[in-house]
Amino acid sequence: MKRKVLALVVLGFVAIGVSGCAKHEMVKAEPPIVPLEAVAKPPVKAEATLTQVAAPLKIQPTQINDESLPTPLPAQLEPISQAGELKVSLQEIYFDFDSSSLSKDARETLVKNADILKKAPDIKIQIAGHCDERGSDEYNLALGEKRAKAARNYLTELGIPTDRLSVISYGEERPVDPGHNTTAWAANRHDEFVVSEK
Repeated sequence: MKRKVLALVVLGFVAIGVSGCAKHEMVKAEPPIVPLEAVAKPPVKAEATLTQVAAPLKIQPTQINDESLPTPLPAQLEPISQAGELKVSLQEIYFDFDSSSLSKDARETLVKNADILKKAPDIKIQIAGHCDERGSDEYNLALGEKRAKAARNYLTELGIPTDRLSVISYGEERPVDPGHNTTAWAANRHDEFVVSEK
């Protein structure tokens, strides 16, 4: 009987020991992490740290003058000070075959060109009329002049003084496209707007 009781007691201790081992894992204790600043320098009070950090961030207020800031304008309506800028801004207009009549698109383009010219009142423009290669030289020179005058007259109606606008005809002499097809001919029937040197 004593053996049975002793065996039960031993079994009880073994069971408690086994269950206790299963619940506990071996964890290595790591050394605490010490910041480098704490090793290099003695600790500083919190108030001093905030002052030191905030001091370099002080920004002196500056006066901003509205005149110093550029006011962007739409690209087409920027004041133009140089002749080269104006030539780039003005758009060409195109004509139908054997015609000097202004199409709806040509009139819309001339309205935009007039707005640009109003922003540069001291600049004078030469309107050059061009034709395609079909027709005689004399006929194309006369047609190119009619095309240039049609554009000048419309710009005058839009408020551009006549003394700022001169006309010239190149007829078929200066083709934009040297081809001999409908695409080339359409490109060559146009008026261009060039800053006058006079």
